[in-house]
Amino acid sequence: MPNPVPFAVVVAVLALAVLGILAGGRLSQRSGVPLPLVVLGATALSARAARLAPLSEIAVSRIVTVALIAVLFSGGMHLGRRRVTRSAREVLTLGGAGTLGTAALGALFAHFALGFAWYSALLVATAVAPTDPTIVFSLLGQNPVAGRVATVLEGESGANDPVGISLMTALLGAGAITVSGLAHAGGTFILQICVGAVAGVAGGQALLWLIRRPSLGGAGQQPIASAAAAVAIYGVAAAADGSGFLAVFIAGISLGDEAFPHKVQVERFHSSLASLGEIAAFISLGLTLDLRVLAQMSTWAPGLALGAVIAFVARPLATLGCLAGSGMSNPEKAFVAFAGLKGAVPILLGTYLLGLNSSQGPRLYGIVVVVAVASVAVQGSLLRPASARLAKAELKRSKRRSTPAEPPPGP
Repeated sequence: MPNPVPFAVVVAVLALAVLGILAGGRLSQRSGVPLPLVVLGATALSARAARLAPLSEIAVSRIVTVALIAVLFSGGMHLGRRRVTRSAREVLTLGGAGTLGTAALGALFAHFALGFAWYSALLVATAVAPTDPTIVFSLLGQNPVAGRVATVLEGESGANDPVGISLMTALLGAGAITVSGLAHAGGTFILQICVGAVAGVAGGQALLWLIRRPSLGGAGQQPIASAAAAVAIYGVAAAADGSGFLAVFIAGISLGDEAFPHKVQVERFHSSLASLGEIAAFISLGLTLDLRVLAQMSTWAPGLALGAVIAFVARPLATLGCLAGSGMSNPEKAFVAFAGLKGAVPILLGTYLLGLNSSQGPRLYGIVVVVAVASVAVQGSLLRPASARLAKAELKRSKRRSTPAEPPPGP
């Protein structure tokens, strides 16, 4: 009979780690340091101290994939069709053209300023272009903003992850920057987005029909059924060469505004599942970090430079172009441009680079990690004062609108 003690120790340590993370959430809110950053750093340091072997990129990819399914489905339900429809133009342009524009500008900087080969520059820039739903949903929940800003940011973070993941998959499949390779990448990208969208719409309607059936069970079974259906929607879309993440996000949006039995319990269950997924994603990603690689100047210096350009040049330019004519005020546009937080998704895309047939894979992955960590540390920590400034600016703007104009002076 195998000795159950080692397994029991592992289970106890993991459970205590999750409890410690949840207990530290309040301290994170008070200090302004985003909790995912604490989880990522603590995991990496603990793994280094315990001399744990890093998780393989395949294991991390699977863990983060399941976590993103939970986060995107819950985020889609939180948004709902009505909110997304009112800001559909901004969400789609930011999620599509904004992500591609950010990647293109980042690749130009990585090639001309940092000396990367074109293919490596495009891969790294693609990895850091998308915003991260685990970070955006979490921090906007702690620092709510009024108006359409939250809808645009949350919708974009759900829409641009499938775009970024599909683009990265297509580029890796192409293998190099050639005419035929780019044509193949473009075709693969379009196929994944189209199939994912169709699967999301069809899957959402099928799930809505299923969850309204009396035979499905009561409040204890419907949350489990909806979670299983979300995973099934992802699997069907991905098996059909589509974007499973886009399918899951659209399916969640389809349920958001619809009435069905035990909806409150279903929403609470998926919100808790998304929180657990966020913790699991950053713990697993923390186990991939090689602190020796991150400590090398050839890794952290270009990472900080690329992160600064992405945050303060590439994303703002892409965002302002996408939001032109949207009717949003300048402070709202500036906040959307600033709040393009990186996190689990860019790091997940970075793990794809570890499989490159090149000795540069670990260094490129380290650069992506530096960009994501810097984004969470700087932009995430400044999100609270930035949201407060936005609220003040919008209050002044509304007061100016409500103040009647002075009558012209008499003769």
